[in-house]
Amino acid sequence: MAPTPGTGHYFDADPSVPSRERRIDLVLPDVTVHLTTDRGVFAAAAVDPGTKTLLLDGPPLGAAATTVLDLGCGYGPIALTLASRAPTATVWAVDTNRRAVDLCARNAAANRITNVRACAPDDVPDDVAFDEIWSNPPVRIGKDALHELLRRWLARLTPDGRAVLVVQRHLGSDSLAAWLTADGWPATRLSSRTGYRVLEVRRP
Repeated sequence: MAPTPGTGHYFDADPSVPSRERRIDLVLPDVTVHLTTDRGVFAAAAVDPGTKTLLLDGPPLGAAATTVLDLGCGYGPIALTLASRAPTATVWAVDTNRRAVDLCARNAAANRITNVRACAPDDVPDDVAFDEIWSNPPVRIGKDALHELLRRWLARLTPDGRAVLVVQRHLGSDSLAAWLTADGWPATRLSSRTGYRVLEVRRP
């Protein structure tokens, strides 16, 4: 999804557009969360359809998953859903956009979800490894930057860990899956719906 004209990029660390918050709801068969969004963050007007596809079609969290990462958390729809589904797991929610991180933390508190840790990427301790990484990755940052981002965080999967990604087909889901596999991270398509692919990525 491209940013609305005049709102800047959702991956800016400090959005230049003035704040204008709004409330939206994410309603899934098993989880409902009430979310505050704002201008200058990803999908401010409504939960992105790719994110919703990921949460509807993605696999159940592994029973042994205790540490989970939402990579590019935005205002928190993925993090809050995963934390609700796995209340004993710790869900790290990271984003370069400070406004988004603040919203994610506030949304977790407002929904009385206590197992989300929202922070900037560099604030995740170096010794934390992830059983699962979930993401609607920021493809708009460009191919090279996206590849660098994925390599950085996939390297922090536990030996049996996996990543679950959603990518729009016309934004390069198939080529991304091919690159991941060629780069040593076997990627499998789990589902396809309305132009979105849900991919599972495993350690070599």
